[in-house]
Amino acid sequence: MAELKTFKGGIHPPYNKELASGKAIKRAPVPAEVIIPLSQHIGAPNEPLVKAGDRVEVGQKIGSTDAFVSAPVHSSVAGTVKEITEVPNFTGAKVKSVVISADPEQPEFEKRPGKDLEALSGEEIRDIAREAGLVGMGGAAFPTHVKLTPPKDKPVDTVIINGCECEPFLTCDHRLMLERTDDLIAGARLLKTAVGAAKVIIGVEENKMDAADALGSRASSLSDVEVEILEVKYPEGAEKMLIFALTGRKVPPGKLPSEVGCLVQNVGTAIALYEAAAWGKPLYERVLTVTGPGIRERQNLLAAIGTPIQTLIDACGGLVGNPAKLIMGGPMTGWAQSDTGAAVVKGTSGIVVLTSDVVDLGEEGECVRCSKCIQACPMFLSPNFIVQATKRGQWDKAEMWGALDCFECGCCSFECPAYIPHVQYVRKAKAEIAALKKK
Repeated sequence: MAELKTFKGGIHPPYNKELASGKAIKRAPVPAEVIIPLSQHIGAPNEPLVKAGDRVEVGQKIGSTDAFVSAPVHSSVAGTVKEITEVPNFTGAKVKSVVISADPEQPEFEKRPGKDLEALSGEEIRDIAREAGLVGMGGAAFPTHVKLTPPKDKPVDTVIINGCECEPFLTCDHRLMLERTDDLIAGARLLKTAVGAAKVIIGVEENKMDAADALGSRASSLSDVEVEILEVKYPEGAEKMLIFALTGRKVPPGKLPSEVGCLVQNVGTAIALYEAAAWGKPLYERVLTVTGPGIRERQNLLAAIGTPIQTLIDACGGLVGNPAKLIMGGPMTGWAQSDTGAAVVKGTSGIVVLTSDVVDLGEEGECVRCSKCIQACPMFLSPNFIVQATKRGQWDKAEMWGALDCFECGCCSFECPAYIPHVQYVRKAKAEIAALKKK
């Protein structure tokens, strides 16, 4: 068998995919109240288009802005606007949000007449993505229409669909590849048209061969779509790692994938683009995984944006064991939560609850100079030196050692025997460097 494609560096954490990979997608209950942040993306925040007391319908646009780098938000329920107020989001930051009291009975989404997909131009696809509020659904939440507008002097020839889902525990993309195979391929081809690329490559890790086989069977009759199998490794799905593994091209530090003629999009985003173009459906709900040893019944759920974490936990039978850590997203790049009131946003790929027997709460120690963080780093950085510079407040040195090139995958923290939280130090360095550059 040919050697599987991959990149240099990375780690092999316990993946725990079996907890939910066999669970078909189910619709989550609609909560009595949803909290919809007006900013769920990288870029300018939206301003509300509604006020307290207004009636709203499912899919109605409730927040927007004229800024190019932004994405509007839509109501995920039919109901009445209770208030517009600042509410802590999953990061703990207070964000202006629309709080909506949902009607007891919710209508089913009716597919509205969409477009002839084969006849759409690149500009029309970008407009559809913008109007539907599409963002990267793997977690980064970068506005899709912006990503589909590469510089004119940087032509894109290859669209890559990230079907790796390399984060431990998460299986929602796996289920989407199995259950929405045709829609995924249709969405991928829309992405291809939008940027004028020649082909689509769907990259799938070897631990999802059922999904790879399903995609390969559908793509076998298409000359512009191919499926590639990748080694199971974290973070195989990171943009720069995935581009190198599939094409051999290296994205230079500080540059975007368009620099090497590539566009990378998440599985969920591609399907959402298909839904927006074919059905006229905005992005107001998403599939996510609720899993971990602290969850009684692990599930892949289709949840309304704005659904509180507690509603999803209840839908999965509640907590079991000795829950010790609640994470929104995956355990490597997600955000630890202090309570269950935070709401699902467009970039929420999962809710993971870990129990005390699997959470290692060792105290941070001194660097033992083992170099494990350097060996694991997929960006070939020296995380130990970034940490040292950050501890000393030497922001110029932190930047010199590559703090701004780190995409916070967490490989260094995972491998560190001294329990040094490298990613937290990197985030501190990035914030300080950005503040200095504003002066």
